[in-house]
Amino acid sequence: MYHYDDKAWLPALFTINRADTARKLGPWLLGMLIYTSLVAVGFLEWAKFNGQKDWSNIAVMHSLLGFAISTLLVFRTNTAYDRWYEGRRQWGTLINNARNLSIKLAHILEPDALEDRLFFRVMIPNFAFVLKNHLRNTFLHAEWQPLPNAQGDALPQHQHLPNYVASLIFGKLNELHKRGIICPEHLLVVNAEFQSLLDVCGACERIKNTPIPYSYSSFLKKFIFIYCITLPFGYVMSLHYWVIPVVVFIFYVLASLEIIAEEIEDPFGTDANDLSTEEFCVDLRKHVGELL
Repeated sequence: MYHYDDKAWLPALFTINRADTARKLGPWLLGMLIYTSLVAVGFLEWAKFNGQKDWSNIAVMHSLLGFAISTLLVFRTNTAYDRWYEGRRQWGTLINNARNLSIKLAHILEPDALEDRLFFRVMIPNFAFVLKNHLRNTFLHAEWQPLPNAQGDALPQHQHLPNYVASLIFGKLNELHKRGIICPEHLLVVNAEFQSLLDVCGACERIKNTPIPYSYSSFLKKFIFIYCITLPFGYVMSLHYWVIPVVVFIFYVLASLEIIAEEIEDPFGTDANDLSTEEFCVDLRKHVGELL
């Protein structure tokens, strides 16, 4: 996630950073600039010798379609932001419940049960790290913190790792129950927080694996493209050469909204506007370590 000061105007106006859509749209903006320039020069030079024609019908068409394209883009960005915010809510739930689970275990386990405490101090944050990497279809072994006795270190790389780590955690709880260290009432106390681990995992998978329908996304891209490439024909006779920067700017605005929506609809990746899940995991490891 790109961190910024939302009250600072000058950096927002004059800085082009990794999160700015101008970097991604650079080649497209250059192509639109060249295309609009050719249309403007051709039409204006042709008008000098053949007289100015009335192209107002095309301009009327753009005025009518402007409402439709704005409505579609509003729906597109709102839907994408809802997915981004839902992802943030799910990770907030994971962090809160992991802390609650750690607090409960810190009081259930005896202070001298160092090995048992160490297991949960390591595995609860490990779940957050493997979930982060699972949502990115990757695995970073450097983020995995093994136990001193190497239990749970031989990770099955082709398995659903969040399920695997959650199974290790429940297996440890069951072992402590059989050893008489925790009683059945304690299992009921920690069950909600434990269950929420995979509930959050499933919700995040739902967001990641259910993108915006292809037909909708494809139609919107085609609509923006056709709308913009026909703009010079409708306004070149009224704006003359000013049509070049006007069309390029309109294309930049419309295409940027679609680019932003594409980026935030999957909030678990590594784009500049995605969630900072790395920071969430590091903070969780620190906080769980303090509690246990």
